[in-house]
Amino acid sequence: MSPAPLTGQRILLTGVTGQVAGPLSRALVAAGNTVFGTSRFSKDEQRAAVAATGVIPVAIDLETGVFDEIPDGLDYVINMAVAKTNDFDRDLRANAEGVALLMERVAGVKAFFHCSSCAVYEPNGHVSHVETDPLGDNHRRMGFMPTYSISKIAAESSVKYASRRFGVPAVIARLDVPHGPEHGWPQMMVRLAQMGIPTPISPDAPNTHCFLHDRDLLTSLPYLLEVADVPPPIYNWCAPELVSIEEWTAELTRLTGVEIPLVVTEDCVPPNPIDPSKLLGLGWTPTVHWRDAFRETAQTCFPELFRG
Repeated sequence: MSPAPLTGQRILLTGVTGQVAGPLSRALVAAGNTVFGTSRFSKDEQRAAVAATGVIPVAIDLETGVFDEIPDGLDYVINMAVAKTNDFDRDLRANAEGVALLMERVAGVKAFFHCSSCAVYEPNGHVSHVETDPLGDNHRRMGFMPTYSISKIAAESSVKYASRRFGVPAVIARLDVPHGPEHGWPQMMVRLAQMGIPTPISPDAPNTHCFLHDRDLLTSLPYLLEVADVPPPIYNWCAPELVSIEEWTAELTRLTGVEIPLVVTEDCVPPNPIDPSKLLGLGWTPTVHWRDAFRETAQTCFPELFRG
């Protein structure tokens, strides 16, 4: 039996100014929820832009543990915030310590949803990762995100601790490659190619990954929130289609005419195929095929180039 869709709930959504949480916040508002969107909101125009979408801006700071604006009476918390300063002390404080402090502050909610990442897995060649696979510093070789994998792993441990310590039902979802009509790795690759910047890929081809589209992200949330527990279960969060960078860049070129240069190097995100069978076992079924989503992205982001 499918869970009821999210509507009529009071939801705190962290990281609302981010590329993934932003579209999610607007979709949750459109579904009839009261959404409190958090960020540091260091600029008034950021707060105003969020408020204009129907989301209620709430200033918090996960690094310093400042939560004064968080309202009471919340039903759910969806933690999409992530610090990527490349300073280990700061990022571990915000991502790991901060999430535990936040869970203490919101104790009493129906469920706490923590967005982790499939970047927590030790590279395993072309074998699709399941949730029990070894963890590792997956993204270190990228160069520009040295703290990401380690702080994501640390954050998962903090969520497990805080769930038990404060009795907060929680669920940990390891997100793979998120994308939507106006955001995501694929459209970024086109923009970089337009500036003459190539995309690095591993020599261990094909460079396979799994996507999760905005609409599928939204429909899967109720299934994951329903299984929140103490201690938290862990799920891979993506659609089951394995798609290689080589394959999807060819599709982007077909749709836009932009040739996307690929450079083979060890200093890149390794192939990271993911197995979402555990999530699919909850009864959720994705509906967005990646080629259809790419067509929508090309039409939205590159209308002057779109080839139909």
